[in-house]
Amino acid sequence: MNVLVTGGAGFIGSHFVKSLLLDDDIDHVTVLDALTYAGHVENLGEAFLDPRMTFVHGSILDAALVDQLMAGHSRVVHFAAESHVDRSLLDGQPFVATNVAGTQVLVDAAVRHQVERFVHVSTDEVYGPLLEGVATEDSPLLPTVPYAASKAASDLIALSAFRTYGLGVCVTRSSNNFGPAQYPEKIIPLFVTRLLRGEPVTVHGQGEHVRNWLHVADNCRGISAVMHDGVPGEIYNIAGGSDLTNAQLTEMLLEVCGAGPELVTYVPDRRANDLRYAMDWTKIATRLGYRPERDLREELAATAAWYRRNPERWAPLLQSPHALPVPAGV
Repeated sequence: MNVLVTGGAGFIGSHFVKSLLLDDDIDHVTVLDALTYAGHVENLGEAFLDPRMTFVHGSILDAALVDQLMAGHSRVVHFAAESHVDRSLLDGQPFVATNVAGTQVLVDAAVRHQVERFVHVSTDEVYGPLLEGVATEDSPLLPTVPYAASKAASDLIALSAFRTYGLGVCVTRSSNNFGPAQYPEKIIPLFVTRLLRGEPVTVHGQGEHVRNWLHVADNCRGISAVMHDGVPGEIYNIAGGSDLTNAQLTEMLLEVCGAGPELVTYVPDRRANDLRYAMDWTKIATRLGYRPERDLREELAATAAWYRRNPERWAPLLQSPHALPVPAGV
């Protein structure tokens, strides 16, 4: 099986590529990544030692390159995206360009080359906030912020290629991921890297916002199950981690980093900060046998330990021109 992975040098994509290379049925993996601020070849690490992997530096908006790479691949797993909510509030245009137009470029090429399975990786944020209950795969899409809106649009573009052309599209929507080597703008690596330096962290509102936290390895297992056995035209929610308020998450991060509560500052809530996300993941569990395996507290400690051991991987990013000017909160 030959697999094209877009965004494979990013956080989730790189973990997925390394997990793919552990499978005996994988003949070759081609990684396409634009290496924007959040994508780094270092994330792929030991994958470069495997002759079955080829890395290509390029954009999914480059239609000629995408068409060239698509040939000979039976599977596509599409991670490439602009993904940070705060950045989308500052400028939504790159999100529309990459997430929407880029997805169109990919599905057009996949249709031309008769790709068997196209897995489009999405997010629980497309469902919008839920004050109670859970979103199923049939729930309406009610995105709040530009990032989520661009992902909802890309979901529909991908699914339209199944309905119009019969492309073997499956969509996965996961809850919040965490784990080693995540760019330090998302809440867990941001807080960990600040707390390890003895710097304060900011929590929006009273920390009442609820998110489901899923270790990246569990998400990759779910995506792999969909790539192998998902039914074309279907959507699969990938969740099953732990629901925490941001206040609860912050308390756990203080503990694993050995920091005190005096480093936490509460600030007014940011614009359009959805109160609660929640998904039903019964479908992927019953139909594809997916179950999360990682323990939240153990993996938060392991994640903090990774950042403690590897400052050379994240410290230079703090001085990057792409770093957000104000530390984000949750």
